[in-house]
Amino acid sequence: MPVQYISGFTVVLEVLSRFWPVWIALVIVMGTSFAYKKKLALYGQLFDSGVGIVGVGICLFWLFTAIFAATISPFDPLAQIPIMKDVLPGAVEPQSGLTYLFGGDKLARDVFSRMVYGSQIVLIIAPAATGFALMVGITLGLPAGYYGGKIDTVLSFLANLVLAFPVILLFYLLVTPGIMDTPIPYGMAGVFFLFPIIFFSVLFWTRYKNRPDRLYILLGITLILGGWIYLGLVFDRDPLHIVHIDPNQLNIFVAVVFASSPGVFRIVRGLVMDIKTRDYVAAAQTRGESPWYIMLWEILPNARGPLIVDACLRIGYTTILLGTLGYFGLGLAPESPDWGTAIKDASRLLRSFIHPALPPTIALMSFVLGLNLLADSLREQSMKD
Repeated sequence: MPVQYISGFTVVLEVLSRFWPVWIALVIVMGTSFAYKKKLALYGQLFDSGVGIVGVGICLFWLFTAIFAATISPFDPLAQIPIMKDVLPGAVEPQSGLTYLFGGDKLARDVFSRMVYGSQIVLIIAPAATGFALMVGITLGLPAGYYGGKIDTVLSFLANLVLAFPVILLFYLLVTPGIMDTPIPYGMAGVFFLFPIIFFSVLFWTRYKNRPDRLYILLGITLILGGWIYLGLVFDRDPLHIVHIDPNQLNIFVAVVFASSPGVFRIVRGLVMDIKTRDYVAAAQTRGESPWYIMLWEILPNARGPLIVDACLRIGYTTILLGTLGYFGLGLAPESPDWGTAIKDASRLLRSFIHPALPPTIALMSFVLGLNLLADSLREQSMKD
């Protein structure tokens, strides 16, 4: 039975209709945010500029796409239907009557469904890895900038040592199969994943050490929740079987944290060296506050603007890096629907079929663009503050 096709205009309408839960979620979130923007602090200020609105809209679009991927996608991203191999956009699958909206790839998989599910991988790894890198960089950058001396010398030397390696070469060394089969990634994960637990424990201790009723509750929540996530990520021993990460994703996760942490460290160190000379820091020292209290509750809140901007940009860099690794076939499984792997698979037949390469390329470009616009708007707001 020959494959039937629908018109291009119908394809556009079907694509828009497949995203119906995303449109509903966007209207609710964006509408509510705009209505209450004066009460939403820095996030609400993003809606005062067109750049901020567009940046937030693009980022939320891909966030909701990842959340509702199972509803949006008409096919399983790994399903192969032989008759649909290399079909053009708008091809109707004979048995189900569903449409390969963006066509089929060389393995007869639906390009549209793979693009949608690829957003899940990007939005799981990139923001989470950037968050852990921030925890590591902040925890080490605060004492380096505040104390100076030997602490600063040792930590800065280690950071510069990592930064001396080209990023692509560093990732290539960390995600090659030979390294993945060793305990090295799990050992590095065991060290890096301790930093959020340490950070929040010290944060609550310095703030509420004179209020044990609140301190013990917050420390208990931190240790229980942190320990639960730690067991699931590092040892895959989550008793509830909720927290889990595939070995390939863990390896990439660790590599991102390892490569990004020194950059965050240098930014935090520089900010602390500037802010620690301010009058309100001297006032806190006069009150007899501990150094870690001053670092976490006086200096860090006043450094939040540049750090938030850097986090947005770093998520974009990480997204591009994940795409690059996927293009070279490193890290994730070959059948993974992530955008980099999809671009790599499509590029081999680019002269014959261009349609499988365009959707993941545009998706990657648009998400990074949204993050850059968001960072630009945040930078403007932080300068006003």
